[in-house]
Amino acid sequence: MIVLQIDFKNSKKMQLTPHQIEAFHRDGYVIAKGFFTPQETAKLYATAIEDEAISQHSYNVVDQSGKKSKLALWFTPGDDIYGLMARSERMVNGVSALLGGTAPVCHFHSKLMQKEPKVGGAWEWHQDYGYWYKNQFLFPEQMLSVMVAFNDATIENGCLQVIKGSHKLGRVNHGFAGEQVGADAVMVENCLKSGMELVYVELKAGDALFFHSNLLHRSDANLSEKSRWSFISAYNLASNVPFNEKSTACITPISIVPDTALLTANLIGKGNTADFLSKDTDVTLQ
Repeated sequence: MIVLQIDFKNSKKMQLTPHQIEAFHRDGYVIAKGFFTPQETAKLYATAIEDEAISQHSYNVVDQSGKKSKLALWFTPGDDIYGLMARSERMVNGVSALLGGTAPVCHFHSKLMQKEPKVGGAWEWHQDYGYWYKNQFLFPEQMLSVMVAFNDATIENGCLQVIKGSHKLGRVNHGFAGEQVGADAVMVENCLKSGMELVYVELKAGDALFFHSNLLHRSDANLSEKSRWSFISAYNLASNVPFNEKSTACITPISIVPDTALLTANLIGKGNTADFLSKDTDVTLQ
């Protein structure tokens, strides 16, 4: 298996290459290794694990076995450390290069995924647009997600799994699997029977995974002794106006900040005034 991945650790300007852009459109995802430096990643993780607002606004989502995955999700990218990450030049320019078009890049939401040792649950096979379809976004090709590993993501601690090229299927039917929205199991099985490749996306802390809104993906429970925390920002083009979403962040052009801001700004984590999503009001879980 060949996975195209460019190492950014020694690059002064962090931007996706033409080969990476081609791989994204072909495979539905691309890995940018070393997209955030060890110093940046350490600062982000240290902030996240001590962040009282994140802890207070995190909620559990139960998988089919009864195990729980914890996450905190918010819409507006503020001036806190997570907002500087989501609004950083490297993130926004990368998204723009992959989505193309002339409409500005907007921030739909960000979330901290917290898979704790031994207890962190699985995520069922799904497409992000399987959720976002309920928000009545019309154009999935104008949406994508970027996942940044705060810890190493391995097979042992439940790294992401993807079906390579599955974004070309379009949206598949979804239903509930535990408290999660899961893709049609027969369709997933048929994809694998057809020879589509299942890829375990192992990441080092600081690596970034850009993936299409229709890419089928899942993850196993974390049965290891090590945590797996990751930060995921979902982006949308301003031209893709939803018909069932109260937040306007997804159609508000991002105010981009320099890549250097993460280390130079003396900022803390989220405040309790942030527009966190509560589990009870999440339309995608209803």
